[in-house]
Amino acid sequence: MPHIDKHIAASMERTGKEYREIHEWMDGNPELKARRHDITKIFEFGWMFEDQFGVEAREEYVRHIQEDLKVKFEHLQDDIQKKISETLAYFGVK
Repeated sequence: MPHIDKHIAASMERTGKEYREIHEWMDGNPELKARRHDITKIFEFGWMFEDQFGVEAREEYVRHIQEDLKVKFEHLQDDIQKKISETLAYFGVK
């Protein structure tokens, strides 16, 4: 998943603001990271950020999750393609 600095840079590019508080909250504590990225909590945490920092902050929170999921699925796609290639090579298919 992208490093906090990449999330901050993406927020800056989109909004002109870092939203560092959000990205550090999401990724800063390894023990809480999985819970804070739980997509079933989007409404709960989204409203929390909107109450604290406004609508745009809620949107950046959702984008943080979106960016992480995109990277995760790209890795999965690469892994699957590698396994397919290995399997085809095993059977002599080029």
